[in-house]
Amino acid sequence: MNILIAGAGLGGLAAALKLHRLGLRVSVIDAVQELRPLGVGINLLPHGAAVLYELGLGDRLAETGIQTRAVEYRTQYGQLILRDPRGLHAGSPWPQYSIHRGDLHRILLDAALAELPKGSVVTGHRVEGFDHLPRGGVAVRLRRADNSLIELESDILIGADGIHSAVCRQLHPDQSSLSFSGTMMWRGAVERDPFLDGETMIIAGHHDSKVVIYPISAEAQKRGRSVVNLTAEIHIGKQASYPREDWNRPAKVEEFISTFQDWKFDFLDVPAMFFATRDLFVYPMVDRDKLPFWGEGGVTLLGDAAHPMYPIGANGASQAFLDVDALSKAFVETGLRDGPAALRLYEERRLPAAARVVASNRAKGPEAVLQLARERIKGPNDDVRLLVSQEEIDAITTDYQKIAGFDAATLMGRKVGGT
Repeated sequence: MNILIAGAGLGGLAAALKLHRLGLRVSVIDAVQELRPLGVGINLLPHGAAVLYELGLGDRLAETGIQTRAVEYRTQYGQLILRDPRGLHAGSPWPQYSIHRGDLHRILLDAALAELPKGSVVTGHRVEGFDHLPRGGVAVRLRRADNSLIELESDILIGADGIHSAVCRQLHPDQSSLSFSGTMMWRGAVERDPFLDGETMIIAGHHDSKVVIYPISAEAQKRGRSVVNLTAEIHIGKQASYPREDWNRPAKVEEFISTFQDWKFDFLDVPAMFFATRDLFVYPMVDRDKLPFWGEGGVTLLGDAAHPMYPIGANGASQAFLDVDALSKAFVETGLRDGPAALRLYEERRLPAAARVVASNRAKGPEAVLQLARERIKGPNDDVRLLVSQEEIDAITTDYQKIAGFDAATLMGRKVGGT
């Protein structure tokens, strides 16, 4: 069975490795001429890490990223609302990692180039469309870098081509548009002295303005330093105009820093960190309404092409890896012979599960505790423990972990490669 994967991102490369190991013939194409690091920090939840551990990439993760010890939710004044242990520190059989997206992509790309036959990863080829063949399979039209058009035939086409997926656009010409949350995000990374224990993520603020700050480099940690991912979010309104989604769109600190000028905690000077950051990028927070289906015949979607979601709860990359895991299991369960049947089984299992995460992220997921605190905490001297009960906090965070599938009880019952 020949499988063509459109998109050499995190999900596409992980899918290529998984399916190759099943004995399937896999090719990966990408529109860019050169695969280069994109983005800044990213989080890998324990169930996502489990998929990469099964691929034998656990050691690379450990030597590259930071094992997240906990996530601390704080008010805009710095008071601690909740310290939420993560990964091994929460009783999970797998760690949670904070890592530079470019480093994670390199880990997967190196593995794909080492394991797949030479020439299996091809750049400079953009999907323009596809046709179902009468005898089965798919004819895929590709635009090359020199603007020439070629056609490839494959038994299976997997659209892992991101939020602007051409495969999704053909499947859903009237439903593939993105939905703007009304929030803009400014992102960057800076090297500095470690804060707190050097392994904790900070999420502070509320719906209208928020910062997300966490360390991402094991190499810096070994030197007694910390490379820190910084994200500032400001809600500008759903009706506001915004630039098209582009992870590499440069920004200036002056665009947003006035909102956070007083956010100086006893352990962290937030505005000083942003002023010290050399390269900043701006990106709108977007997702997509639930699609009625992900594919037809020998075509399906994976990752952001199928279910882009708000970066709340650190779930985007992990959900793509869960797609990969479910897809490979579906091929095994259908005997590696009936590709379309495997794709329908995969969609049946993953579409509703991913849709629940998208919906929960729209409702702020675990970050709903920030809004709860905002309604009750009016100044830096207020006592959070007297104004927000532990029962209210637990109800929010525990529910989200179950929806997303990374609560410790669920993970303890999951074998790597299992459900």
